[in-house]
Amino acid sequence: MSAIKEIPVNLPKLLTLFKTIVPKLTNDKYKGQYGRIGVIGGSLEYTGAPFFAAISSMKVGADLSHVFCQANAAPVIKSYSPDLIVHPVLDCLDAVDKIQPWLERLHVIVIGPGLGREPLILQTVTNVLKLCTKLQKPIVIDADGLFILNDNIDLVSGQRNIILTPNAMEFRRLFGEDVNSVRQKMSFLGDGVVVLEKGVNDKIHIPHTNEVYSMPTGGSGRRCGGQGDLLSGSLATFFYWSLQSNQPNPAYIAACASSYLVKRANSTAFKKFGRSLLASDMINEISTVFRSDFEDAETG
Repeated sequence: MSAIKEIPVNLPKLLTLFKTIVPKLTNDKYKGQYGRIGVIGGSLEYTGAPFFAAISSMKVGADLSHVFCQANAAPVIKSYSPDLIVHPVLDCLDAVDKIQPWLERLHVIVIGPGLGREPLILQTVTNVLKLCTKLQKPIVIDADGLFILNDNIDLVSGQRNIILTPNAMEFRRLFGEDVNSVRQKMSFLGDGVVVLEKGVNDKIHIPHTNEVYSMPTGGSGRRCGGQGDLLSGSLATFFYWSLQSNQPNPAYIAACASSYLVKRANSTAFKKFGRSLLASDMINEISTVFRSDFEDAETG
């Protein structure tokens, strides 16, 4: 097995590339062309996570964002914002049948934010994941969506256009701590899966080439709940745009773009709020960071 190649990203080059995948704002587009995102998650205990993921996908630039959640979570999530389309279906006996018609309209599916670990819900979402891969939908898997994969990594092995977003603990659960174990387990993922490992320096793993790209240190000393959800939501929009731009490595580009955006939003918000910083403060900084770093001068 070949050695792992650790490569620091060339940030100036990446920023130039990011600008080429961002669709230009014009008057001749119809609703949905900039992206329709679906978020599978949301339980009574965790209503903020799917909201953060869904609203950040729209703040980055997607036109529509749907949340498929448990019935008792839906009124709460709806109360956070009228901009989201909320479906109270995850705990229905025929949940998969209710979700399937919507999947055909969506460009990228985010699985996991606020999902919880109720066995029946996890089984339902496992079936939704299988359906998504059958339909060849681009997928971002985060949080309790990754919990499903702990003993079922074969659900995504060999599939196309899938991005996993584990934090340090989730990464160890998925791949172990020993370097050889990590390499071996990653080798089964194939060339259609990319792993964005979140940390002080986010790392983008390209399993089939043994390459690991390190993003620069960013963000702030304030770690608050919800930042991973902002990442998964923004990642979904960037993923769709990258795929639409026909770049050779769309998942890698999307992972880098979302990592950079969220770290910058955290840093920008921290300058204003310090230790009082919350994820909702970061949402308000997305447009500022996007305009300064992702838009060409003529559109910024």
